[in-house]
Amino acid sequence: MDNTVLLLLTGATIAVLAAIVLFVPALCPKISKLSLVLATMGLAVVVVCVLYQVFGRYVLNNTPTWAEAFAMVVILFVTMLGTAVGVRDAGHIGMESLLALCPQPYKRWLEIFIHCSVASFGAFMAYGGSFMILQNLDHRIPTLPLPEAANYLPITIGGILICLFSFEHVVALIKGTEVKPSWH
Repeated sequence: MDNTVLLLLTGATIAVLAAIVLFVPALCPKISKLSLVLATMGLAVVVVCVLYQVFGRYVLNNTPTWAEAFAMVVILFVTMLGTAVGVRDAGHIGMESLLALCPQPYKRWLEIFIHCSVASFGAFMAYGGSFMILQNLDHRIPTLPLPEAANYLPITIGGILICLFSFEHVVALIKGTEVKPSWH
């Protein structure tokens, strides 16, 4: 698959996300809550995996070779899902100082610009992650029965979710409503 097709698929994905935000707004909180739950479960899996590795190394004197690589793949999912939820819940590093200096009539437009910028970053993540997935499908993670592409899938998913949640904020700003945090 060449870059043009990948770029078109990324653009089509972003169009679908915009449609979801516009026509099925109740879906975003559910996706965010699911992402939060999956990230929390992933964190527990990482802890168990690392504990098993330490137990194997120091008690059994037989280190499980797969544990570290598996924990790394899971922590990538945890990080990207958590980042996306942070974007939705406005827990990311924003440009608050710029907003504070901005005159009142322009604040809403600046906020829309900021969320569009974050969505653009998410789109670049989704595109770059997809590109890396395609480049690494034939390479294997040495200690796992997974392709190296598994390390880039979370980047793609995180980028798509960041776009989705940024679009949700833009629509909320245009409608004059607020996005309620996932953890409520």
